[in-house]
Amino acid sequence: MARRRPRWLAVAGARPNFVKVAPLVAAAKAAGLALPWVHTGQHWDEALSDDVLADLGLGAPIAALAIGPGTASEQTARILDRLPAVLAAERPDVLLVVGDVTSTLAATLAAVHAGVAVAHVEAGLRSFDTTMPEERNRVLVDHASARLYVTEPSGVRNLAREGIDRRRVRLVGNPMIDALRRALPEIDRRAATPSGEAVVTLHRPSNVDDPRKLAAWCKALARLAAHLPVRFAVHPRTRARLEAGALGDRLERAGVVVTEPLAYVDFLARVRAARIVLTDSGGIQEEAAFLGVPCLTLRTTTERPLTVERGTNRLIGDDPTRLERAVGAMLRRPPHPRPPRTLWDGHASARIVADLRRFDGARDGKMKPKV
Repeated sequence: MARRRPRWLAVAGARPNFVKVAPLVAAAKAAGLALPWVHTGQHWDEALSDDVLADLGLGAPIAALAIGPGTASEQTARILDRLPAVLAAERPDVLLVVGDVTSTLAATLAAVHAGVAVAHVEAGLRSFDTTMPEERNRVLVDHASARLYVTEPSGVRNLAREGIDRRRVRLVGNPMIDALRRALPEIDRRAATPSGEAVVTLHRPSNVDDPRKLAAWCKALARLAAHLPVRFAVHPRTRARLEAGALGDRLERAGVVVTEPLAYVDFLARVRAARIVLTDSGGIQEEAAFLGVPCLTLRTTTERPLTVERGTNRLIGDDPTRLERAVGAMLRRPPHPRPPRTLWDGHASARIVADLRRFDGARDGKMKPKV
């Protein structure tokens, strides 16, 4: 008897999730299979959702949970309330979750309760900073997953150190780079003229939730703008905190260009044309490294050490007073990237789909621990 075609379902809800899911959907389609997806609505802002989906060519979701804003606990509760009905209707063999956001953990919990095997795309990354919500999410999701798709060698080592069965782990490469490669011709067209800017993003709670810390970062950016054009693409949660402290006006008076979040291709075109990137985002570290643009990560740790070892990334910590000196040092002696060819070759998603075709949720799913 021929084996029936596998049924897969993906869940995404935040901007970086969409970037990872889009090439997976395309790879499944190229293999003659379907990968429907569910939009949780964790990122409800148009610039973080609709504009990005349009750029990525990611078709409409089969369900939109519309969980909206709230704390991580509130958003998790809404997903746990609404996703089970979709799982019951679709009856997937495997639920694919990507990244490390609230939607990733909540969807994993819903699948475990429903008896559906979970495959985690971007597994094994560790910053070893348990104050980060994303770090806690990564660990919990990995230990509940039956298949772990890893983007870089550090992930394999981290999972082995945590005692996860090696049979569940696959080093496949980076779907986020798949999406970037696919968009690269249009990115290059829009970035034909170098801007010479410093492109900035800040959204981590450790950088923006403390008003004094955020004010210190703004002061550092204002000083930097006296020597270098600065463009600050502001995340909605950061925008609210800038407005609360009247910091946005101060930045603009200092010459900083403060914008709403840009659509996917527009943002990467800005990165491509930039002189340097300043960020606390994980994914942007990888994108800057692939594009060969110097990047300073405004954190004490990174869960993507490959961007430091072989890319353009340097960690400078979370002290705003160090920013100007670090930027000057980076621009005087920029790193020379050596992207890992096999992991950033644009075919990670195809490798994931090929492995999923061999995956038996009923059999292989038993390798996951009870949760």
